[in-house]
Amino acid sequence: MAVYSASTLMEKQMCDPSANFFGMLGVSSAIVLANLGAAYGTAKSGVGIANLGVMRPDMVMRSIIPVVMAGVLGIYGLITAVIINGKIHAPSYSAFSGYAHLAAGVTVGMSSLAAGMAIGIVGDAGVRGNAMQPKLFVGMILILIFAEALGLYGLIVGLVIASTAEGKGAGLCTPWV
Repeated sequence: MAVYSASTLMEKQMCDPSANFFGMLGVSSAIVLANLGAAYGTAKSGVGIANLGVMRPDMVMRSIIPVVMAGVLGIYGLITAVIINGKIHAPSYSAFSGYAHLAAGVTVGMSSLAAGMAIGIVGDAGVRGNAMQPKLFVGMILILIFAEALGLYGLIVGLVIASTAEGKGAGLCTPWV
C-alpha cells in the first residue's frame, strides 16, 4: 500500500474527458425519448381522429387537442437538451456534472415518453368515444391534462437536477487542457 502525504491527497484530480460523453448522452436522451413520446402520442391519437372524421367530420378540429398536447412533449425535450448543452464546458466539466446531466436528460425523456403513451391511448379512445357521445369531451380533456402533467413533472425535476449540477459540480477537478 502506498503512502501519500496530506498535500498529495488534497490535490484535485484532472477532469475526466469522458464526463462530456455522459453530458451529451443526457442531451440526446432528453430530445430522443421526448420526441418518441410525442410521435407515439401524435400517431395514436391521429388514428382516432381519422376514424372520427369518417363518422363525424364536423368534430375533427375539436378533437385535435391530443395531437397538440403530444407535440408539447417534444418541446420539453428540446428545452432540456438546449439547457444541458449550454452547461457543458469541456475542459472543466466534472464527472458529477456529466452524471447529473445524464440523469436530467433521462428523467425528462422518460417522463415525456410515458406521458406521450398515455396521451396517445387516451386521445385515441377519447376522440372515438367523443364521436359517439359528445358528453365525454370534458372527461377526455381532464384525463389528457393529467397525462400531460406527468411530462411536466419530469421537466421540472430534470431542470432542477441540471441546475443543481452546475453549482455542486463546479470546481471538483482541474481542467484537462
